[in-house]
Amino acid sequence: MIIQPKTRGFICTTAHPEGCAQQVQRQIDYVSAQPAITGPKNVLVIGASTGYGLASRIVSSFAAGANTIGVYFDKAAEGARTASAGWYNSAAFEDAAAAAGRKSYSIVGDAFSDEIKAKTIDLIRTELGQIDLVVYSVASPRRTHPKTGETFSSVIKPLGGTYTNKTVNFHSGEVSQATIEPATEDELRQTIAVMGGEDWQMWIDELSAAGALAEDATTVAYSYIGPEITHAVYREGTIGAAKNDLEATAKRLNEQLGAAGGRAFVSVNKALVTQSSSAIPVVPLYISALYKVMKEKGIHEGCIEQMYRLFSERLYGSSETAVDEKGLIRVDDWEMRPEIQAEVADVWAKLSTENVYELSDLEGYRREFFQLFGFETDGIDYEADVNPEINIHNLR
Repeated sequence: MIIQPKTRGFICTTAHPEGCAQQVQRQIDYVSAQPAITGPKNVLVIGASTGYGLASRIVSSFAAGANTIGVYFDKAAEGARTASAGWYNSAAFEDAAAAAGRKSYSIVGDAFSDEIKAKTIDLIRTELGQIDLVVYSVASPRRTHPKTGETFSSVIKPLGGTYTNKTVNFHSGEVSQATIEPATEDELRQTIAVMGGEDWQMWIDELSAAGALAEDATTVAYSYIGPEITHAVYREGTIGAAKNDLEATAKRLNEQLGAAGGRAFVSVNKALVTQSSSAIPVVPLYISALYKVMKEKGIHEGCIEQMYRLFSERLYGSSETAVDEKGLIRVDDWEMRPEIQAEVADVWAKLSTENVYELSDLEGYRREFFQLFGFETDGIDYEADVNPEINIHNLR
């Protein structure tokens, strides 16, 4: 079939297998050109098919030479429907890992469930013995609690009061005002249940109890803080409350694992074009302004550059991992430089529909959005007939 992008709001409902494979290969090529990392040997990535999770798996395998297991919830092609981008990404990763002689396995299913945790633990014990790095990079709008059966849904809302600020339709380029009503107490509770640290804690507890986690294992989850422009809807909103819970979980896990030489961290990463960030009002416009400033300064990074820097300079680059006063790893440090933020704030004040393409990198944002799904990738013939049914090597 000939596959073209079909969008619904901030979601692309189709994906291109060859474009996704090309994007994965570019990340592998970048990592392979960097100095090797002496680090983890057996890595579990929970939420491994896109964004920072996928980049973490690529760095683990192709920079550190590690064996990996990826857990993710993606769908294969069916009838006239293409597979999800994460399915195609994972298929390309598994093929490349096999060609490079790395052990790699994929488990597809609900990472929140007891069933997938048990299946993953059985695979670890059978094929790898123990895991020495657990990356928790789950991004989901819903979670069904494995013990109570309650299904929670997350919301992106401010707390305490109505929030209004600029936003952009990155398809049309229209800059407008977004107004978001504050979350209720129940919406806040549910968002924390989905995006907080409880499931991460469950994974570590079950891995430890099963003997599948090495005594000196490291675990890391990902977060974002961002500038004052986005705080009301992000860091001081429902998502921020969930991230506070995630960071509190990291402290507990660090104490729990530390007795045997293990470590737990939250890494605060740079704002990037992801399926998740595209859903948050205000954020796409901020990222577009940020991209232009950082690209002009020569310090722009994508997911793969961020994760290589995290692994090579922070997690495994020295005997002691550098953290801030709250114990957080900050690879958003280039984004948050005062001179960068001052310039972005100046741009932000001027942005309008008439000048958004001139003052920001909205075109770059839009292109990267489609590249998440395998489109607008150089070297791909999008008029060619392609087979959407791609198998994943080592799918368990």
